[in-house]
Order: sequence, then structure tokens, then C-alpha cells
Amino acid sequence: MTEESLFVIDAASEAMDKAIAHLEKEYQKIRAGKANPAMLNGVIVEYYGAHVPIEQTANINTPDPRQIIVQPFDKSSLNAIDKAIRNANLGFNPSSDGDILRINVPPLNEERRRDLVKRAKNETEDAKIGIRNARRQANEEAKKLEKDGIPEDEVKRLIEKIQELTNGYTQKVDKLFELKEQDILTI
Repeated sequence: MTEESLFVIDAASEAMDKAIAHLEKEYQKIRAGKANPAMLNGVIVEYYGAHVPIEQTANINTPDPRQIIVQPFDKSSLNAIDKAIRNANLGFNPSSDGDILRINVPPLNEERRRDLVKRAKNETEDAKIGIRNARRQANEEAKKLEKDGIPEDEVKRLIEKIQELTNGYTQKVDKLFELKEQDILTI
């Protein structure tokens, strides 16, 4: 394989890796009934006049599978953090003891579990679209190489390699979905 061919494969692989990383990040936001600090990702707190992610204002941990504890770095920001969690529409109702916020994570009912599986399926499909877009772009680059004088056989081998890469990443996405679905449906 020529250097140009390897460059095309590396670029496609990098784009496909990004699609999988994005999928994993989105999966973390889909709660599976067990408390997880990542459930609060995306919560923005008004902290001393600035809007900052909750992780920059407090320690977040899970002492057990049904509870999240939010311990502010500055106790005076407790109410602002409480308000931000409530306004984030995550379905959480934090309770305060003056020092920390406790969030009880309710168990999921069957209907909610099915909705979460659908959401995970949509995220999975988005990742597959990202992978297919990377394949399409890599194939276009391969065809440009042919116009630039690379032999036709070399370009055909490159396109086959790109398809093998795509198939591998698609299988990886399917496996991640299976694991997430199992996680969501496990009571």
C-alpha cells in the first residue's frame, strides 16, 4: 500500500473512533437504574456569576446504587447547585442537609426502560451514520487518488480495506448497544 492509501485508512479510522467515543459519551447519559455521577453531566450551575459545569463546583459520588451525593466545594453554592439540578429536567429531586445534596435515584419501571432502550438505539444509529459518513469520505479520497495516478488495483484494495474497517466498527457499535441494552433491562 502506498503512503497516500495508509493516510486515507488512518483518517477513516480516526473518524470512526470519534463516532464510537461520542456513542460511549451519550450512553453514559442514559441512566440504567443505577446511580452514576455521569448522570449529572451537562448540568450547568450559575456559580459566582459564571455558568460552569457541576463537576467544577462540587464532588459527586455514589455511595450505593440508589443514591448520588453532591458535596459543594463552597457551601454557599449549595442552593445554586440544587436549583441547577432541578432545572436540568433529569427527574431528580435533591434533598439538602445544609452541607450536601442527596439525590435518590428511583428504580426504573418497564415503560421507562423501553424508552431508554429506544434512546440508546437512536444513539447507536447515529454512530453508524457517522461511521458510514467516514467510509463515504474515505472512498471519495480513494477515488481522488486514482485520478492522481495511483493504479486501479491499488484503489480497489484500498476500498476493500475501508469496507473491512467499516464492518469492524459497525460490529463494535452493535456490541456496545447489546451491552447497554442488557444494562438497561437488568433489574
